[in-house]
Amino acid sequence: MRVRLAFLLAAFFLLTGARDPILVPEVSQHDIQVRQGFTGTNLLLFGAILDPAGARNTGGYDIVVVLKGPTEAVRVREKKRVGGIWVNADSTDFRSAPSYFAVASSRPIKDIVDPRTAAIYELGTNYIQLSPSGSIDPKEQARFNSGLVALKRQEGLYKEEDHGVKLSEGVLYQARLSLPSSVQTGTYTAETFAITNGRVVASAIANVDVRKVGFERFIELFAQIWPFSYGLLAVAISVGMGWMAGRLLAIG
Repeated sequence: MRVRLAFLLAAFFLLTGARDPILVPEVSQHDIQVRQGFTGTNLLLFGAILDPAGARNTGGYDIVVVLKGPTEAVRVREKKRVGGIWVNADSTDFRSAPSYFAVASSRPIKDIVDPRTAAIYELGTNYIQLSPSGSIDPKEQARFNSGLVALKRQEGLYKEEDHGVKLSEGVLYQARLSLPSSVQTGTYTAETFAITNGRVVASAIANVDVRKVGFERFIELFAQIWPFSYGLLAVAISVGMGWMAGRLLAIG
């Protein structure tokens, strides 16, 4: 089916005289199931660059793949040392920060596009559109942006791989990105860009669903449908485990 679609698209571009390439993307898993003991997984993003004329690509395209997770609201707090003690100081809120963000490219981004183009297409962790709430001094906002990115990097949720995309004969490409065990469930978008002479000439999107199954799914639904009961149960379990630990220590 994909081969037939690619053939029809190539024929269309040939007839209309278009010269830009087209991308046919694919991912190794469209459905990732999170079960008990989930330790993360590797996701393979691959595909082909098709020349509109049906010939082998000789344009020397660069490929950049951006894998982005569901957005979430995040509050970032800045800590300051007061009297030898670290305390919370200033903070800022982000309305829609990606829960996961990874970029793989055939070469370093700075060698492929200029900063303006990188910012338009979010080609790198320095160019993520974080949507801060309210308005604060631009320099202060840039500091909080950098702080959020640094924290996500430490957690393995934001990453860049400058040579993460492998090209074969200018036609096939592949990139392998890792998803840690702490990834958020939801729909992930894998967007592929073909770039030449600093210009994005083609793009394509594939989706990946990350969802909990089994007991983890039951707990998630229970917390969403009955949040108050879930909170009471969590407190009761914590108190019970604390009491049991105390009894074991007393017996020992």
